[in-house]
Amino acid sequence: MRVMVMVKATKDSEAGVMPTRELFEAMGKFNEDLVSAGIMLAGDGLKPSVQGKRVAFDGADRLVIDGPFTETKELVAGYWLWQVKDMDEAVAWVKRCPNPMPGPSEIEIRPLYEMEDFADVLTSEIVDQHERLREQMAKR
Repeated sequence: MRVMVMVKATKDSEAGVMPTRELFEAMGKFNEDLVSAGIMLAGDGLKPSVQGKRVAFDGADRLVIDGPFTETKELVAGYWLWQVKDMDEAVAWVKRCPNPMPGPSEIEIRPLYEMEDFADVLTSEIVDQHERLREQMAKR
């Protein structure tokens, strides 16, 4: 089971407050543990939303919205992509994580869809396309 683990933004992360050396080192050790356990597939921190954009869709129309975005508690400051056996394992790993922010913070865990979740709509062409794309991405 693949999960996306999202570190929720805080006022500090949205203000661009950088982590302390101690937190950076603790998070590096946690990431090493994840990699050694074969859990971590990817992960990075995100810059504040003032440097981001959103694109709103309405039919054929597209509207570009510049950051910052006001609802800090709904924003993501960083993420991991993990391969775990189940949600319980993901929760256990998150509980081991150093607090990612100087004060109170939250980490959200969400399972990713897998191809078998779409079995009712898949055609052999779609499956082939998906496999080709995964192979191309793996080469990069």
